[in-house]
Parts: sequence; C-alpha cells; structure tokens
Amino acid sequence: MIYDVLAYGAKGDNATNDAPAIQKAIDDCSTAGGGRVLLSGGHVYRSGSLVLRSNVELHLEMGAILKGSDTLEDFNLFGVGRSELKEVDTPTYNMCDYSGKPSLYFLYAKDCENIAITGFGKIDGNEEIFYGNVSPWHIDGSFYPRVPLLFLEHITHLTLHQVTLTGSAFWTTHLVGCRDVLIDGIRILNNLRLANCDGIDPDHCSNVRITNCHIQCADDCIVFKNTEGAMEYGPCENIVVSGCTLISTSAAIKFGSESEAPFRNITVDNCCISRTNRAISLQLRDKGSIENVIFSNLNIETRMFSTAHWWGKAESIAITAVKRREDTEIGYIRNVRFQNINAYGENGILIYGDGKKNISDIAFENVHIHLTRKTDWPKQYHDLRPNADNLILEDSLRAVYARNARNISFTGFSYEIDPNMEAEVQEAVSVEECENISL
Repeated sequence: MIYDVLAYGAKGDNATNDAPAIQKAIDDCSTAGGGRVLLSGGHVYRSGSLVLRSNVELHLEMGAILKGSDTLEDFNLFGVGRSELKEVDTPTYNMCDYSGKPSLYFLYAKDCENIAITGFGKIDGNEEIFYGNVSPWHIDGSFYPRVPLLFLEHITHLTLHQVTLTGSAFWTTHLVGCRDVLIDGIRILNNLRLANCDGIDPDHCSNVRITNCHIQCADDCIVFKNTEGAMEYGPCENIVVSGCTLISTSAAIKFGSESEAPFRNITVDNCCISRTNRAISLQLRDKGSIENVIFSNLNIETRMFSTAHWWGKAESIAITAVKRREDTEIGYIRNVRFQNINAYGENGILIYGDGKKNISDIAFENVHIHLTRKTDWPKQYHDLRPNADNLILEDSLRAVYARNARNISFTGFSYEIDPNMEAEVQEAVSVEECENISL
C-alpha cells in the first residue's frame, strides 16, 4: 500500500507545517501492517518531529525535500523545558562530553522493526536556526547537544537507501542499539564548518553494512560510538564499511571518543578519503576496548584545518588510548591491521597509549606515507584531545611517532618527504617507551 502524504492534507509548499499530515500517514501505514509513505517530488514539506513506526518505508521521490521547521519548539517531541537545554558557553571543541541522549528530535524511532528511508529525495535539518558563535573556520551551536537529523534506537532490520541527508545541526544519523542495518548509496552533505554534525554514528550497534556512500561533514564522517547512556545494548560489533568517499573537517573514520563498551570485528575497505583533518582515528578514552579491526585498500589525502577549532593534525592514522579524566578506567586497543594504504598529506602515523602500553598487536602492511605541505598551519604537534588536560604535544613532524605501545609491525612500509616539508621534520620516525616494534 502507498500512503501519499498529499492525500492526508500535506501542502508541500515550503511554508505549511506538514508534520500532522505526514505523521498520520505513517501511523495509518504501520497500523495497517506496513507499506510506503510517499513524499511526492516537486514539493518542500516543512516539519518538526516525526515518529517512524514498524513496517514503514518513508520514500522521498526525486525532487522531494523534507525540511526541518524554523521553530525550535516543533522539535520538542517529549516536552523538554527550555531550561533543560545546555547553552554553549564553552566551545564544544573544549567541552563536548555527551551521554548519547539528545533532548530534541527531527526523525525519531524506538523499539521498532522493519524501517526504511528510501528514494532520491532529500532530508534537510535546517541547520541555520541552531547557530551560535560563527567564525571563518568554525560554527558552534547555540546549545548542546542539538537536534540529530535521524535518531533511531533499538531498531531491527533498518534500511537507508539512496536518500540525501543535508543541513544537519548535530549527528546526522545516530543509530543506537540497532541490529541488522543496511546503509547503501546515500549522500550526506553537511556544512564543513558546523561542529558536531557527524555523518553516520553506529552506537552500540551490530551487523551493520555501510556501502557506496558519499559523506562530507564536520566533525567525523563515519564514527563508531559506545555511549554511556546506551550500555544496555552491548558492544559495537560486526560492521563492514566499503566503497565510500569521505571528506571531513575532523576524522573520516573514527572509533570513539565515547568508548564505554567494546568495539570489535569491524572492517573498512575500498574507500577514498580526501580533504580531511584526520583520516583514521582510533580514539579510546574510556573503559571499553577496540579489537579485531581491518583497514584495507584505502587512498588518503589529509590537510590541516584551524588547529584551534578542530581535533586532529592531519594524521593519516591516529591510534590513541589515553584517559578522558584522571579517574577514568582506560581500556585497550589490540589486533588491528592496516593493509594497502596510500596516504598523502601533512602528517603521518600517530600511536600513543598510556603507561600500561595498552596499544598492542598492530600491523602495517604495504602502507606508504607521503608528507607534503598543503596549508600554512603549524605542523609540529600531536593532538591527544580529548583527555584529562586537553593535551596537544609539541614535537617535530613525523612519518611515524609511537609511544607506550607494544608488538607493532611494519612490513612493506615506506615514506617520502617533499622538499617543502623537510624543514619541519627533524627525525622522520620516533619510537618512545615501546616494546617489540619492527620498522
């Protein structure tokens, strides 16, 4: 069955609040056992919060736009008081602790099965109404956390196909405790200056496939999470990322920094990463762990953004496991393999654990690092944020810098340094307080 929202009274005139009509179509579709809720092309449907239901495909035809309301109260699905919204008085690059539970929502679902969002139309989060401090290099929000474009919790059999997601004011696709997820052929096109508008955030999710997607956003494109507020859903595991093109103001592929449970059995292959401030970041800051991970067949291009506003220093690969706070119990990273990677940009490989040498059994096979200047930002730093002191280490630029790690192997590894970078590099490879490193 097809449930056309125009038949339910939606106007699609870029002015009327079409949420009641769209919601009625969704509810009727689910109650009847399932089908397709249709947003016809050639219309802009304005809406606040919408609740998706089991057995419903929300289909946006080519030329259809579902755009967030201009009124903040329209996203207040659960009646949150304005005083409960945390205004941003400290920049989020310095203070962004987040339990994983937002206060306001655009598209929302919980405890459902068989949900799909499909079609060549577009979902637009209307980012501008959430702006706080604006600079040429960075836009912060007026409060934190802001409205995710999609917040889908405890969904079994979830499909996102072909649709374009844009203008998100916060994490674009936050998937919490979802099982059997297919994300294929979607585009995420966000503002590269707007903080915290990640692309895809699988949080305590399992059996996830992310394929053939193009993502550009700030902070991170695809970022695996284990947030404190969703511990009942267990680890983030059994995930494949393949065939994607990624552009990011921070990390293209990231684990963490919310890392309260294990990440394991994750594969990333056949992707192209470009114009990115940090290509791959394993960022363990809590009691969880990262293990059994493979990165293969990647082409990487990095370059620095504003060093004050964005985490990362153009590293091709950053593996860090340090305490979020002085009293944090910190986990470990082990059994991670990097294969057939070409990296071209303004920094190399960073490996930095704590005094327990909690990074181990890391293999680099056929990895090539090419250091070249692309920007005028300073190069002599290693970025360990977030950590107890928001620490940024001053040091020579390196092809490889490793500290507090063990059992690290490099096979078929090579690097080259362009003449325009030679003055920045005192020693290309530096190994400190490590055990059993072959390089």
